[in-house]
Amino acid sequence: MTTPLDIFTIDMPREMRSYLRSYGYNFNRKACEFAVNRMKRTNPATGKKEAIEPLSKENVEEMLRKHGIKIENNEGHNFVYAANMVKADFWKSSIEDEAHMAKMVKDIIDDPDNPGGNLFRKWLADADALGFVIDWEEIL
Repeated sequence: MTTPLDIFTIDMPREMRSYLRSYGYNFNRKACEFAVNRMKRTNPATGKKEAIEPLSKENVEEMLRKHGIKIENNEGHNFVYAANMVKADFWKSSIEDEAHMAKMVKDIIDDPDNPGGNLFRKWLADADALGFVIDWEEIL
């Protein structure tokens, strides 16, 4: 059984509190890299989970520029996390090419029903459900 995240509202680790004071519920560069480096996708040929080749901030910015996409509501590295999440979860399935990946990143970040911080909160919930430890000191 996993521990729900709301248990930390009273006794939150000091480093987590420091991170949230600095960045809110948004990815900084280190947190994004930490999260993305744990992303996997199922290889259709083998059926096995494999690590993705991460997209850098520069890669994602170039992809968005190339396809004329402007993101209005990004904070920190949220858009980089979103692009890598799309790559891990939807690439060559629901998302068939780079142009549609760029559009989906914009849709995720600029979704009016998905206010800032929801991607980070989802990552926290997923980490909790999977039971992996977040080294808050490492991502500060």
